[in-house]
Amino acid sequence: MAVTDEAIEKIKKMIVSGELGPGDRLPPEKELAERLGLSRNSMREAVKALEVIRVLDVRRGDGTYVTSLEPHLLLEAISFVVDMHDDDSLLELFAVRRMLESQATGLAASNVMAEEAQALLDEIGSVDQSTVSIDDLVAHDIRFHTEIVRLTGNGYLASLIEGLGSQTIRARVWRGLTEQGAVERTLSEHRAIAEAIADHDSALATSLATAHVAGVERWLRQATAV
Repeated sequence: MAVTDEAIEKIKKMIVSGELGPGDRLPPEKELAERLGLSRNSMREAVKALEVIRVLDVRRGDGTYVTSLEPHLLLEAISFVVDMHDDDSLLELFAVRRMLESQATGLAASNVMAEEAQALLDEIGSVDQSTVSIDDLVAHDIRFHTEIVRLTGNGYLASLIEGLGSQTIRARVWRGLTEQGAVERTLSEHRAIAEAIADHDSALATSLATAHVAGVERWLRQATAV
């Protein structure tokens, strides 16, 4: 293991073990390096790396602190990488989203309360197919999927899927503008998913969510092959 990697692992172990908690200040660099048996240079590089992925917060003139370690914060680095995709890798993003979101939908069906299920159905009912714009449809799509993932009760999963979903908006708008019947198909699939969730049918909800995202993947694959 490289010296810097060893330093990163040792700092991470201090956090995972609870020796350092969210918001805690790290000991001074020299003291920490001596304590962990590492050079100050490797310690400095490790701190830089952990700052990039939002585990540590270096405050000039004050010290280095453990961040809040909230899911949305830790996943910002992943969102940044995802944001660098090109059209060729967009299909891979949809594949990841399909795998994660389908399981999240099944979990939501297990957890949902009656009023939450009704809120999903009301969201779909609020969209007028005859007058809805593509921007409004995409906004509805985001609200619908965000609410489903929230129902899992897993903040890390919600943040990760939200990051992936935000990177696929362009493709969803493109589909809405170019594919005939996109509005009707989207709302119909959303309603089927919401009804399966309301019925606490995890297996059906998972299958419907898989097919829903896969449909966009299939359309994108055909569109980019032209």
